[in-house]
Amino acid sequence: MTRLTLYTVLLATFVGLIAYLDTIKDQFYIFDPNTLQKIAQDNIARYDGNDTQALIDGLVADLHAQYPSNINVKQEWVFNNAGGAMGAMYIIHASITEYVILFGTPVGTEGHTGRFFADDYFIILEGEQWAFAPGQLKKEIYLPGNMHHLARGDSQQYKIPEHGWALEYARGWIPSMLPFGIADTIFSTLDFTTLYHIFRLYGKSVVGQLLAGKF
Repeated sequence: MTRLTLYTVLLATFVGLIAYLDTIKDQFYIFDPNTLQKIAQDNIARYDGNDTQALIDGLVADLHAQYPSNINVKQEWVFNNAGGAMGAMYIIHASITEYVILFGTPVGTEGHTGRFFADDYFIILEGEQWAFAPGQLKKEIYLPGNMHHLARGDSQQYKIPEHGWALEYARGWIPSMLPFGIADTIFSTLDFTTLYHIFRLYGKSVVGQLLAGKF
């Protein structure tokens, strides 16, 4: 067998494996976007925008009650620079096929959503999110309690004017999203302290979930 033939066989095997895994990934999901939205809406109504920290605490407590083995209740916040936008995030759950985070900023931001092998659900807690795709002449506006679904393979420009906080849920092949999530750090901000903490928190969560049998 020539080297070219060997590489071709290995590549075909790898592509076939990825294609097969893509057909069964749904069985690994434990979170439901509508359930997450309902939990978010309940806490928005309970705190009525008067106390952001209380809203976050209540939201995390309710998520832990709903998914007791899969929620990180320790609130460790880190910067997140991606697609030209900047904010802070707290990783509530991260595994191979799903993540749940809190993301936002008190000063506003805007950028590119990214284009992923994953569906992304952005549930507004406070403030607003604006978005549009090429061909749209008017912006989409998402208010507290609304859920912005960015379908797998799609992308948009988005903006959080003034301030905003959101519960974000993604399902799909999460490691494939990492290049987008770290490119701004490597080629722009050079904030490798933040990069270290992102990998530390994400890796810790993924390993913990794998040990518990969650992909």
